[in-house]
Formats: sequence, C-alpha cells, structure tokens
Amino acid sequence: MLYGIVAAITALFLAAVLAALLRVPALRLGLLDRRQRQRRVPLFGGAAVVLATCLVAVAGDWTGIAPLGDGIEVLLVAGGAVAALGLVADVWRLHVRFLVTGTAVAAAFVVPYGETGVAAGVVGVGWITFVALAFRSLDHADGVAGTVGVVTAFGVAACAAVEVMDGLAVLLSVFAAALTGFLMHNWPPARVALGACGSLFAGFLLAAAAVIARAGHAPVAGAGVLFALTAVAVADVVLVVLSRRLARRPLPRGASDHLAHRLRRLGLTAQGVTVLLGVAAFAAVLVGVLVHGGWADARAVLWVAGGALVVVLGMLRVAVYGPPRARGRRARQVRRAQRAPAPRPGSGSGPGSGPAVGPRAGSESRSGPGSAPVYAPRRQSEDPAHHPEPGVRRPGRSVSPQVNASLRVRNG
Repeated sequence: MLYGIVAAITALFLAAVLAALLRVPALRLGLLDRRQRQRRVPLFGGAAVVLATCLVAVAGDWTGIAPLGDGIEVLLVAGGAVAALGLVADVWRLHVRFLVTGTAVAAAFVVPYGETGVAAGVVGVGWITFVALAFRSLDHADGVAGTVGVVTAFGVAACAAVEVMDGLAVLLSVFAAALTGFLMHNWPPARVALGACGSLFAGFLLAAAAVIARAGHAPVAGAGVLFALTAVAVADVVLVVLSRRLARRPLPRGASDHLAHRLRRLGLTAQGVTVLLGVAAFAAVLVGVLVHGGWADARAVLWVAGGALVVVLGMLRVAVYGPPRARGRRARQVRRAQRAPAPRPGSGSGPGSGPAVGPRAGSESRSGPGSAPVYAPRRQSEDPAHHPEPGVRRPGRSVSPQVNASLRVRNG
C-alpha cells in the first residue's frame, strides 16, 4: 500500500517534469499538433507519460517491492512497442493501416487465450486495437484524452483489484498518476499534447488490462463491461464514422466533428467540455466496475449503451461541416439577386430611354421580379444645369452673394 502511494507520487512528478522538458525539443523539431488555426501544441507529452509509467513500474519490479508478474511484463513490453510505433507516426506521419497492423500484432501477444478461448481471444485482439485507435482519435482537444484516460485507469484498476491482480492494479495506478502529471500541462489551454505515442499507449494499456481482468467470465457480460469502461471513446468514434458517412466524406479526412468540437459549438467552454466528458466517463466506468464486481445486474450496462446512443444521435444534429444551405424560393431569389450584375448608369432598354433615376428604378433593375426592393441613395445628375458655377444666376431664383460667400467659408 505504501509503495503504491510512493510510486504514484513519483510517476506524477516525473511525468510533469518530463512533459515540460520534452516540450522544448518538440518545438524545435516542429513536431506540433494543430488544435486551432492560430495555435499549435507540441506532441512529446505522450512520450513523457510512457517514460514515467515504464520507469516507475520497472523500478518496482526490479527491486522486488512490487513485482508485476510474467503476464504484466509482457503487457508493458507490448505497450512500449505500440508507443514506439506511435512516436514514429508523430515524426513521419505513418498511414493508419500501419498503426492498425502494429497494434493488432502487439495485442495478439497479451490476450490470455487459455482463459478466453481462441474465438473470444481474436475478438479481444480486435477490441484492443479498436480502443487504442479510439483513444488516438479522442486526443483531438485539450485535456479530453488525459481526463478520460485517468478515470478509465482507476476503473480498470478497481476491476483488477477485485480479481486480486495486484501487479496489474499497481501498473494502472502508476499510469493514472503519470496521466495526472501530464494533465498539468495539457489542461485547456494545453501547452503539450499526447500525440499518437501517448494516446495509442493509453488506449492499448487500458483495453488490454480490461481484457485480462475480465478473462474467464461470461462473454456477453464481459463485452458489456468492456464497453462501459470505454464508453466515451467508443461513442466518439461511432459519432465521427456516422457523421462522415452521412455527409459522404472520406473517413481518413480530419475534421472538427468529434464530441468536443460539437459541444464547443453548443456554447460550452474548453474547460467545461473536458469536465463534462470526464463526468460522463466516470458514470460509465462506475457502472462497469459495479457489474464486474457483482454489485449490479449486467442489464445496467444497457443504460450506458442507451445513453451513448442518445448522445450520438443528438450530436449528429449539430452542424459541423459548414453553414447549412438556404432553402426555399425566397433564398433562391436572394442568391439570384446577389449574382445579377449591377446596371450601368445611363443604360436603358430602348434607344430613347434615359438614365434610371431614383431608388425604385435602381432597385427593380437589381432585384428579381418577386423580391423586395433594395433602396439606394438617389444618384445626382452630372448635368451643369443641376450644379451651376458659383455666382451664376439661375432663372426664377435669386442668389445672394453674401449667403453664398458665408456658405463657402463655413464649408471650407
């Protein structure tokens, strides 16, 4: 117990210090994540989380104070390999198929096939790969992936503690502490981001630990628990896929269509979005822990699934791909009037027609037959008769030299 507290505090401060130190080389190398049009965030925060987690966990295992065990050592090595793959993706921008293949190969080494069976083990490999990529997709806004990751790590650690897997519980506690230290720099407005290195490592470690902790239980209830533990990340991926399919946009093309983006469009602040998604993750993870421990019926997961479905369908109604197109006859007339060229002064339809003077003539020539007139200031004629020279008397009117002189002086 005492070692767990010391290890968590050490991982927290180590991750915070490493994130601050690694920010400088990321800026110099140009390894940045474009969060806004005017703001770019360095990507080496994930490397700080990985290093802090691995160093503290390996130190505990090497000293014998908190041995991880054979299965947990393999999990840590596989997670480090996935993090290295993500770091390569941050530097050279690998195609997503390489990330999928590498993560699936790493997941194949950590699934306990003896307890799950071959068929369920293959499904577990697919689930670990999916969740790892979902966490990479969740790293699209400040503080979101880190907050959801901390909540999920504590939930999976509780499930491991129920199964008396002390090594796995300690590893997840250290990882949660490292993510908390990273959040000191990633809280909105973020100064550093997870990147593919940290987000893939977080999703892989959490999903694989959940599969290991749930191995040997009923498959259907196990699938419900795994979904509840990662409900926010799964809902974000489902929302993005459905939205881009309905809009007929390519799936690999990035856009501001994630959960956090849509909540910001509804008026929430960046801090409010992070807190709201953290609370949602806590509620879903709590249900998963209660079902795993046998303190709640397995049907409680249906409430999590129903809530996620309602959120996805509701967020689909938030416009994110541009302003909605104007509809109706009135909108078509306005667009037609805006595209119509303005008539030249003095032009007319017939040889004897004069210039169209006055607001009504100008407005009728610009707008369509069924649209409202657009009034403009009356155009003054350039005829010398309308603008006589100073001192010239017009017939029928008396001009006072004194008044004209005073007006000239007053008007400069």
